[in-house]
Amino acid sequence: MAIFYNQATLSYNGNTTNSNITTGELLEVLSASKTAVVDEYINGREVTYVINIVNSGNSAISGVTVTDNLGAYIFGTGTRVPLTYSEGSVRYFADGVLQPAPTVTTGAPLTFSGITVPANGIGTLVYSAVPNSFASPAVGGTITNTAVITGGGNSVTVTEDITAAQGPQLSINKSVSPAVVTDNDRLTYTFVIQNTGNTAITTADNAFITDTFDPVLSDLTVTFNGAVWTEGINYTYDETTGLFTSLEEQITVPAASYSQDPVTGGWVIDPGVSTLVISGIV
Repeated sequence: MAIFYNQATLSYNGNTTNSNITTGELLEVLSASKTAVVDEYINGREVTYVINIVNSGNSAISGVTVTDNLGAYIFGTGTRVPLTYSEGSVRYFADGVLQPAPTVTTGAPLTFSGITVPANGIGTLVYSAVPNSFASPAVGGTITNTAVITGGGNSVTVTEDITAAQGPQLSINKSVSPAVVTDNDRLTYTFVIQNTGNTAITTADNAFITDTFDPVLSDLTVTFNGAVWTEGINYTYDETTGLFTSLEEQITVPAASYSQDPVTGGWVIDPGVSTLVISGIV
């Protein structure tokens, strides 16, 4: 809704007089909302957005355009765009009925054009984007995504914020040394656990590792981050089956640390790392 004012001037014989000031309201025909299906993001995982465009007028509005900035923000003297549109993901519904896809112009901004919103109805635009290396993965990281809807003499701006998901993101890599052994040789397995998430794994998370060694090992020695582990306190091992199990509350992995490249603006991830080393005789 917008308030407008108007006043007239009457001129005669070199004289002027002003009329009273009239006041009116201009009701917007289009309104809109924008929502992310999930309110948290993880870099590399799709986020789906839904834009509802409401037409309160008695006539359909054609030629509607939606322009999305994909979360663009100022960095240094330039702009960085933390979302990448997922090609072919857009769907458009008029009063819940699927319509032909609008014309898409990719880039920053992303543009959907050729949309018609039915009279006294709702047009729904659904599409996906992927947080990229310009999206902060740190605690408190935020993508503020703004879209502008224009058509029928209307212009509506909608904004949606999503924040970086908090939690650990673990991966594990196992290596063996030496690669070729004979009976009674000592074999060493090294397990490197990496955490690219913004939250550490603590003893309260009860993380544990199991592995069944084949061939079975004997005379086991175990270290975790350089500290010697003791059987029955830190782990259990069955020399008959070769089953190794770390006990609960023994595995910890620090959170990753993050930095934003001062030149490119891309976020660099330095994973948190913990290392388990198990050695035994074949």
